[in-house]
Amino acid sequence: MVRRLALSVFALVSALVVVVVPAASAAPGYCGIEWGSSPKVASPTASGNLTDIRSGRQDCYDRLVFDFRGTNDGYFVQYVDDVYEDGSGRLVPLRGGAKLQVVVYSPAYDDAGNPTYTYPNRAELVDVTGYSTFRQVAWAGSFEGQTTVGLGVRARLPFRVFTLPGRVVVDVAHLW
Repeated sequence: MVRRLALSVFALVSALVVVVVPAASAAPGYCGIEWGSSPKVASPTASGNLTDIRSGRQDCYDRLVFDFRGTNDGYFVQYVDDVYEDGSGRLVPLRGGAKLQVVVYSPAYDDAGNPTYTYPNRAELVDVTGYSTFRQVAWAGSFEGQTTVGLGVRARLPFRVFTLPGRVVVDVAHLW
């Protein structure tokens, strides 16, 4: 009798765990964000010229925007141990607890080699002072038709990447 009661209690608890655990793990994260921190990739079908890099603060995330003349729909964004300059391989120093390497498949120069995007300070492409997540945005080069930027962030946090007409957008959440 005691053994049967123990097995019944075990079966009931097991059933509750099976029902409760999946429901709890399906709950959205901070601000409903379900982005994750794995690499994000979109193969390019069109390539424009980079003209600007800008940033903004939102309630739940910080945003980095790449503007293009023409269309760009290709990118590769991932967390890395370090970001290196295109071509030279020199280390790009970045502040923050984690580093995102952002590659857009468009150059920062035109067909004649003239720059389409210039910056006053390669170590501080945009001012992210006071941002919740971003710590630094630094130039890593434009070489062989692609442009790379290092994004120093507070910690390894969820991020998403998407395109809009003439833009690639990188959002990094403030929390998990």
